[in-house]
Amino acid sequence: MSTLTARHEHIINKLKEKGTVNVADLCNELDVSSVTIRKDLKFLEDKTLLFRTHGGATLNNPYMPDRHVNEKIMMQAAEKQKIGECAADLIVLNDCILIASGTTVLYLAKNIKATGHLTVITAALNVALELIHHSDVDVIQLGGQVRQTSASVTGIYAGNMLDDFSCSKLFLGVDGVDTEYGITTTNMMEAQLNRKMIESSQKTIVLADSSKFGKRGFGKICGMVDVDMIITDSKISEHTADSLRAMGVEVIIVEV
Repeated sequence: MSTLTARHEHIINKLKEKGTVNVADLCNELDVSSVTIRKDLKFLEDKTLLFRTHGGATLNNPYMPDRHVNEKIMMQAAEKQKIGECAADLIVLNDCILIASGTTVLYLAKNIKATGHLTVITAALNVALELIHHSDVDVIQLGGQVRQTSASVTGIYAGNMLDDFSCSKLFLGVDGVDTEYGITTTNMMEAQLNRKMIESSQKTIVLADSSKFGKRGFGKICGMVDVDMIITDSKISEHTADSLRAMGVEVIIVEV
C-alpha cells in the first residue's frame, strides 16, 4: 500500500477509527519512511482533513482558544463539580496549599469545607472571594497584573511572592493536556507563574475535565514529568489514562 491515494485513505480511515494517528505506527503499517508520512500529513492538513500534532495527527483542533471565565464556568459544569469535590477531599488539617486560576479550581474552592486551619495561596480573585467566608481559612492573594479573561493575576510580582512560600500541594487548572507535549494554558504569562507555583509545591495536582485531553494552549506550563496527579472525569479515554499512568502520573477518575 504505497500509492499516494491509498496512503491518504489509510490515514483518514485510521483517524476516523481512533481519532489520532502516530507517525511511527503509520511508517510500520504502510512500509514507508517518516519523511513520506509527514509529507502526507501536511498535504491532508492543507486540505483541512486533519490537524498535525507532535509525532502525529488528530481529527480535532488541538489548540485551545482563550475564553472568558464567565463563558468557561458554564462548560462541563457537572464534570468540574465532581472533580472539585474529589480534590477537596485531598486537603488535610493545617494544610498549606496553592490554588492557581481557572474555573475547575473555582469548583474546588466551592467544595472546601474547612474543619480546621487551612492556608490558601492563590492567583485567582474569584477563588479568594469564595474562601474569605471561611473563618478557619487564611487566604493569601498573590499580587500583580490582573488578567481580565481569567480573573487572576500574572507577572513577575506574583512570581516573586512565591519565593517566600513552600506548600504541600498545588491545585492547577489547565487548558490542555497532551501526553507528549505536556500541560498548557492559553496565556504565556500565566504559564510562567504556574511554573513558579510548581517550584513552590511538593505535589502538583492537575484538575482537568476530559475535554482538555489532546488539546494545547499557547503557553506551555511543564512536561508530564512534573505532574504528580491528574483528577479528571470518566469520559477520558482508557488509552489516555493508561498512557499517563505509564509515565508515573497518578490518575483519579470521577464518575459523572
